[in-house]
Amino acid sequence: MSRIYVETTIPSFYHEVRLEPEMVARRNWTRRWWTAAFGVDELVTGAPVIDELERGRFPGQADALSLLGALPVLVVTAPVLEIVEVYIRHGAMPADPHGDALHLALAAFHRCDCLVTWNCRHLANARKFPHIQRVHGILGLGVPSLVTPLELLDEV
Repeated sequence: MSRIYVETTIPSFYHEVRLEPEMVARRNWTRRWWTAAFGVDELVTGAPVIDELERGRFPGQADALSLLGALPVLVVTAPVLEIVEVYIRHGAMPADPHGDALHLALAAFHRCDCLVTWNCRHLANARKFPHIQRVHGILGLGVPSLVTPLELLDEV
């Protein structure tokens, strides 16, 4: 059983309504992964995910929040915020202490095996991963795999 941190883009894409082929594909991959993983892996999310979903206004918002209802919610603590500061200081994450750095810090601090996301700019980005690994080495933290739902599907 893997411990998987579910980032904000996952419930958003699960309930995606846009009809562009890329959006439909991501929605379908997200739903297939969720169905396969739920009850098999330990899915967790973070308080920042709930906050982000509550702040937005988009079709399927209530459904996206409801999808996470059964998941344990990891809370932000002082050590997590210290990790965020290190990410930002070393340029591993954007300088928004409430954004991607916070998701990664929560997943790392709580020893998640994976962080699943559709954010391929700052998180599931193979070019950024070596930098993130170096910062985690400085911190003495393990690095969760930063992946999309597609990468976790056994069918691919």
